[in-house]
Amino acid sequence: MEKEITNAEKALYGILLLRVSVGVLFLMHGLYLKVFVFGMPGTAQFFATLGLPEWFAWVVMLYETIGGLALILGVYTRWVALFLGLHVLVVTYMAHFKSGWLFTNEGGGYEFPLFWAVVCFALALLGAGAHALQPDQS
Repeated sequence: MEKEITNAEKALYGILLLRVSVGVLFLMHGLYLKVFVFGMPGTAQFFATLGLPEWFAWVVMLYETIGGLALILGVYTRWVALFLGLHVLVVTYMAHFKSGWLFTNEGGGYEFPLFWAVVCFALALLGAGAHALQPDQS
């Protein structure tokens, strides 16, 4: 006789899908895009155009990469998602807001980053889900 999967168990796997996909996005954004596509010198120059110190590009690359890995593995999920959500809100305002709503606008509008922030906040509320190295302590 097969055990029926409950809705609560299905929800944990939905959260797992959300957690891992957001983690992969941050890993790709922090490591792949900043290091391998733009290069750290190019990323640093972009940060300077935003009025930030160039060295801050390294800090952001590191915490986006480490945060992405933490989400994928399910370590400190709520705190990491909250921190990255706040980070994306700041990025939305500093780098994308002036370009308008649509992300297809020149300079990339704030449509996608704002959605990404909301997803991070939802993940912070939901917790780690299934197969986390550090399950939620409720």
